[in-house]
Amino acid sequence: MADRRATSQSLRSIAGASLIALGPVILFANLDGVAASLSNCAGISVHEAMGILPALGLAALHAAQTYAFDHAGFLSSLLQILVSFWPVILILVGALLLRDVFRGSFLGRGGHRVPLQRGNVDE
Repeated sequence: MADRRATSQSLRSIAGASLIALGPVILFANLDGVAASLSNCAGISVHEAMGILPALGLAALHAAQTYAFDHAGFLSSLLQILVSFWPVILILVGALLLRDVFRGSFLGRGGHRVPLQRGNVDE
């Protein structure tokens, strides 16, 4: 039974480390394209750059209008934004898989568990 638990823990550690390593690679590959498009904007003049502020304000107003009058459209757009951050989900899942490994390594080095206190801190 102990071998089975150790094997399970080992597989979870490998999967967690793999996901934590793969997530940033994919995320930074996606951000590389964004950085390339922003570098094109770096060559614009100050007059053209000032036009970005009203555009951002209008975009915020459009988002508020969509939220107020078209919840389905707003949720659809929000879902598209969240899907673009799917590599972050890989990192979070990897961290959850490695949670017990980190907890065990910290406890193995002389650490101790501190029980959670319920109630008011001032008591």
